[in-house]
Amino acid sequence: MKKVEELNVKIFADGADKAGMLDMYAKPFIKGLTTNPTLMKKAGLTDYRTFCKDILVLIKDKPLSFEVFSDDFAEMERQALEISSWGENVYVKIPVTNTKQETCYSLVKKLADQKVKLNVTALMTLDQVRDVVASLNPSIPSYVSVFAGRVADTGVDPVPLMAKAVEILKVAPAAELIWASPRELLNIFQADEIGCHVITVTNDILKKLSLVGYSLDEYSLDTVKMFYKDAVDAGFKL
Repeated sequence: MKKVEELNVKIFADGADKAGMLDMYAKPFIKGLTTNPTLMKKAGLTDYRTFCKDILVLIKDKPLSFEVFSDDFAEMERQALEISSWGENVYVKIPVTNTKQETCYSLVKKLADQKVKLNVTALMTLDQVRDVVASLNPSIPSYVSVFAGRVADTGVDPVPLMAKAVEILKVAPAAELIWASPRELLNIFQADEIGCHVITVTNDILKKLSLVGYSLDEYSLDTVKMFYKDAVDAGFKL
């Protein structure tokens, strides 16, 4: 098994907790960071602009993705242009559709033609991947974010889908494929094996990196010890 430092896939930390983001940013193997409105809400944030600009004061040399939050494409465009102006390392996340399932492709093309760095997000089908790639400016850096973890949640193996998506992106050399919403550490190695460019990983999964290469015999013993200790601590009797 490869060590984390030997992987070709770039690991991006996914979160909205400032302390956690800065902790991950400081790690050499973290190559970028992403967030979204749901993570921000969970973190208790209420001032979107202030939070983003505050983080950007401290993180200037790794890509950072912030998402628009309108359901109207004209307002999405306005928000995207403002967010893009915050820094050279900023990527603007645009959802693949709005809540009415109207596609974002025209907006993506319009923003890409204005040289906005985009992270088109919430994709789950290869048709979406093809349409997004066709809308991008092939010379402007961008990300195409496929929610492989959510695909897996439906009982579908995301690996073949992601492998095909890697091939589709070859016509857009400045674009990179993101394996989004991973459910377990194994997904990092799966993404690496198929040539996926980036995987976004939450802190709870990143904390498991210390287990990479760990003896399964030792891990088995650790698990038995945990069960025993918890039973003792609970005072169980029969």
